[in-house]
Amino acid sequence: MRSKNIKSAIAIVAVMLIFVSCKKDYLELTPRGTALEDNFYQNEKEVMQGILAVYDVTQWGTTGGYTMKMPLLSAASDDCFAGGSNASDQPNWVAYDNFNMNSSLGPQVGLWNKNFSGINRANLILSKIEKSTTLSAAFKSRVTAEAKFLRAYFYFDLVRFFGNVPLITKVLSTSELYAQVQSTPAQIYAQIEKDLREAGPSLPNTISDAEKGRISQGAAKAQLAKVLLYQNDNAKMAEAATIFEDVNRVGNPYGYSLLPNYADIFNPANKFNAESILEIPHSNNAAWTDWGYINGGEGNVGTQFIGMDSYNGDTYSSGWGFCPVTLDLVNVMKTDPRFAATIIDGAALKAAGATYNARYQNTDYFIKKYAPLKAFRSASGVAEQNWPINEIEIRLADTYLMQAEALLRSGGSAARAKELLDAVRARVGLPSIPATLDNVYAERRLELATEGHRFFDLVRTGKAVAVLGASGFKAGKSEYLPIPLNEIEVTKGGIKQNPGYN
Repeated sequence: MRSKNIKSAIAIVAVMLIFVSCKKDYLELTPRGTALEDNFYQNEKEVMQGILAVYDVTQWGTTGGYTMKMPLLSAASDDCFAGGSNASDQPNWVAYDNFNMNSSLGPQVGLWNKNFSGINRANLILSKIEKSTTLSAAFKSRVTAEAKFLRAYFYFDLVRFFGNVPLITKVLSTSELYAQVQSTPAQIYAQIEKDLREAGPSLPNTISDAEKGRISQGAAKAQLAKVLLYQNDNAKMAEAATIFEDVNRVGNPYGYSLLPNYADIFNPANKFNAESILEIPHSNNAAWTDWGYINGGEGNVGTQFIGMDSYNGDTYSSGWGFCPVTLDLVNVMKTDPRFAATIIDGAALKAAGATYNARYQNTDYFIKKYAPLKAFRSASGVAEQNWPINEIEIRLADTYLMQAEALLRSGGSAARAKELLDAVRARVGLPSIPATLDNVYAERRLELATEGHRFFDLVRTGKAVAVLGASGFKAGKSEYLPIPLNEIEVTKGGIKQNPGYN
């Protein structure tokens, strides 16, 4: 969520504020150099460094193991398998793929640590801004809004991954550190909505080229409407549809429009394009060589994960062979115009003379969106961890389909729902179809395949058991990850394990 200039600053800030993120426990808030924190945040430059440190967490993918959200969630869905060299390569990923996680096995530690680190940083900067008497009103308003948006962003991931989590909206005192208890999903969602509603009006409609990556008002509105939709409460659907309409309408004040060419959305040279609403940036700034133990640098490690192992051929660089695409997705998409921009046909590459190693769960089909391209391989730092390939978390076709769903579920305009569904299909040359919920859900899988949306779509629409049951998904358990065992132990049972896990 930053421009090139912002990315350069963030690398410095990350080192300055490493005290916030280097310890595994999410509740640590006291810096090693208390004098530094007490004397910092005295002017706009220092506060800007602080908010950049909050943005920084959005790109973490190696916190307590590999937890890159898009490929991980694709592996949990029916879009991809876990893959890797064998079942023991990344056991946390294989456990999520097979839904046999427990309190010590699965991706939960990294996801918990990452998101609470972001919340911690957001709370810290909010507390400093609130006390400041030297900041201009406009600057203070915008940075406060950004911090609230980011806190909501991290809590949205936490509530979807874990359900009941501690609700922390202030900097905790020492006596409060291990006295945390969980709030219900309803309470967490209420705070997320509050933060996003308060953030939106203070954010700009558009972002200048020098600040590309900062949050806009359009991103805040899209995120709020998405949060309303994901609660699966039909009573919230009408409001969600209304908010989406402001984002989706022709002539919207945010500059969003569908790109004419579907493949252009994912071209790494086409960052922050007109279809992108919420984008996580990555650069090739030299990374620490931690290999999944701390937080890593600025690069997109997920790109390395999904590449073909030991690949030798044109276009692509070698990767590690994770997330092979399922034959189920291949069969669903094989006649769809988006197939070529979504899935790499490994057999076709081999027929043309390329080679690669077939790894665990190999299908000879691989993720093309965000794949490692030779033209973008980094020459600095550890190349495998320095892919400068951004990830788009929310884009306009996604919000079109979410609005269509919200309209149909709220009894809103069926004609408008059809317009939105047809627009997504027309972009790739497909004909009009009836605007039904089943058609909208089917279109979401095709349009957004391997982008990390499918798993939560199945869960929130009640389709997960039917689709993922054969893979081990169990109703009442597999919707959420287990709470990390350490969090239960350090709070002496104040934090309870999720149902079904030991």
